[in-house]
Amino acid sequence: MSTSTEDDVRRLIVELRILENTAEYLQSRVNLINAAITELNLASMSLEGIEKKDSDSIFVPIGGGSYVKAKLEDTDKVVYGIGAGIAVEKSIKEAKEDIANRIAELNKTKAALEQQLNQVLIRMQEGQNKLQELTATLRGQR
Repeated sequence: MSTSTEDDVRRLIVELRILENTAEYLQSRVNLINAAITELNLASMSLEGIEKKDSDSIFVPIGGGSYVKAKLEDTDKVVYGIGAGIAVEKSIKEAKEDIANRIAELNKTKAALEQQLNQVLIRMQEGQNKLQELTATLRGQR
């Protein structure tokens, strides 16, 4: 048996494990970004609904698929979260613009992460192919 080939197999197995962990991490980041984009899209749609309201009553989600009917008093301004637990009062138009900008930034980040994930998956496939070749070589030497 070739010690060099066995060392290559061990090194490749470690590298594949690292790549697998990296792929899982990148996929979890993409999932988090998708959730944030979904939440921001929902906020944007809600602001549009408030902006074009026909009545002063709306249904407010309280969790678990349940809603409570509420009356809107002042729809000129909204309290808008800007991150790190900080919120500011803005007009609906400003809030919608900020949300659209955040969605655009998240989409850019998501695209970059997906590109990195693709590269990792390609490297994993190449490593798995190389591992199969090396193990076949080892079997042939026995």
